Amino acid sequence: MRRDRLPNVAPIQSIPLRPLNATHHMAEKRAQRRLAAILAADVVGYSRLMETDEAGTLAALKARRRDVLDPLVVKHQGRIFKTTGDGVLIEFASAVNAMQCAVDLQQGMTTANANQPQDQHIILRIGVNLGDVMVEGSDLYGNGVNIAARLEALADPGGICVSAKLRDEIGRKLDLAFNDLGEQTLKNIASPVRVYGVKSDKEATTVRPTLALPDKPSIAVLPFQNMSGDPEQEFFSDGITEDIITALSRYRSLFVVARNSSFVFRGRAVDVREVGRALGVRVVLEGSVRKAGNRIRVTAQLIDATSGDHLWADRYDGDLVDVFSLQDEISRTIVSTIAGRLEDSDADRLTIRPTGDLNAFEQVLRGQKYLHQYSKEDYSLARECFQHAISSDPKFARAHGLLAVVEAYSYFWDSEPSRLERAVEIGEGGLALDQHENKCHLALGIAYLFRAAHDKAGFHLSHGSELNPNDDLVMVESGRYQMYVGRSLEGAELVRRAMRRNPYHPNWYWNILGRCLHTAEAFEEAIPIFERITTPQFWTHAYLSACHAALGHTGEAAEQVRKTLALKPEFTVLAFSRFLPYRNAADLDRFVESLRRGGLPN
Repeated sequence: MRRDRLPNVAPIQSIPLRPLNATHHMAEKRAQRRLAAILAADVVGYSRLMETDEAGTLAALKARRRDVLDPLVVKHQGRIFKTTGDGVLIEFASAVNAMQCAVDLQQGMTTANANQPQDQHIILRIGVNLGDVMVEGSDLYGNGVNIAARLEALADPGGICVSAKLRDEIGRKLDLAFNDLGEQTLKNIASPVRVYGVKSDKEATTVRPTLALPDKPSIAVLPFQNMSGDPEQEFFSDGITEDIITALSRYRSLFVVARNSSFVFRGRAVDVREVGRALGVRVVLEGSVRKAGNRIRVTAQLIDATSGDHLWADRYDGDLVDVFSLQDEISRTIVSTIAGRLEDSDADRLTIRPTGDLNAFEQVLRGQKYLHQYSKEDYSLARECFQHAISSDPKFARAHGLLAVVEAYSYFWDSEPSRLERAVEIGEGGLALDQHENKCHLALGIAYLFRAAHDKAGFHLSHGSELNPNDDLVMVESGRYQMYVGRSLEGAELVRRAMRRNPYHPNWYWNILGRCLHTAEAFEEAIPIFERITTPQFWTHAYLSACHAALGHTGEAAEQVRKTLALKPEFTVLAFSRFLPYRNAADLDRFVESLRRGGLPN
């Protein structure tokens, strides 16, 4: 928040987001405390608006406060205790009132923008927190306030982010849906805070555009229902589903939707025609798994997603030791039903039994569930599962490949070179057991790329794609590789293909696409891509500052620099760029220069 002042509003006071010194500690002991819900709101693109039309922007902000903000604060029994030119802090005694005010405020701003030109829209980011605050006169301080301000910075334009504490307090008292954005490390806040994004009415009700059908037989495999009567066995039915998806993905004659998108429909009673439209496929496979002791029953049915007609159904009973044979039989039957033929090379690969140890198999299924959460904590749990699997069966190549993937992606959290070394060691060991293990090639492609061994990285990513042409993760990492070796536009196209395979892809795919476009100097195209990232990190704002500066948007570039440094005060261009494995020195020089032009410290 800045020190600019709206006409006729309370004096501006800055929020003490830095650590308290000894004098502050003495004052803290004397200060009154209370529990409060704090709403922090900030205007998106304030500098750009002021640069374009200072007088008009100030008048519009004053009108929005009079017509929208103030009436809602009174209605929901809040109190404005701090204002700045582009922001406001509001206290509520009730978490429910604070949340409802935030929702109403965003709706009110949307309505007020309706009759205004696009470039004059006033859009807010909002953060809401429930926490302990210190009272000094009419002002409030402390982590309860600071966290709300940090949550506001994480919110999408027009969006709302809340802390887990506030979300838990609300419970089901309001008809709202939330996206779990995971634990976030906030500046000057000692412990990570679990953050939730509030789903807007538009997000909850908008029907995604129907995707064009591919020019080959296409299929989505919905999560098989766990019929074991034990919720703890859900990992097993999920694992069976994922293994069938993986097996089908090896057939080049098929277009197979990725696991993440199929699992969006878990636990929902949906019409398969809706699934077909949402995922852009012709047929849908659904089924169930019942596991009792050492016996397993798998049912499956194939449905035409355009008409709802049943194409095929069957039931498979057997011992758990035969689980791989059951999966293979299901996959072969599906392919022969919808594609009309098998590809011999791929069919031969399906007959390889990955392990004879059921404990190792179950540990891999458990680990895969954690692996899809894309959080540091879940990756630690996945690592334990895959290590247990390898202990049970040291020759289980898939477990080696998945553990190598965990180590490779963990590098992005801690930048420890030892992560890459372990990924290479484990991945090469897995390939010695089975040269066709796709996950080993994926992990080695990532690890070798960030060790600047570009030729080896390209070999393994290419081989991984050959083994599983439908693997969206291999496509995304191949796109990243193309960017670093000087073929950024080709990389962007690969990322877009991955997004089509996985319409409900992880949000970080937008980052890789934006990076490809930024490196290709397609700055205008890159900006809206970066803005789609649900939880912007410091590097998101750094890239946005470079893109805006290149287009002459000096005010917005400065705003993005401010946000970069707010999330990572020690950021420098040189420290950041030394981790980036561009093959060509000229490409790295252009990258560094673009960040410098954005105004980031060298």
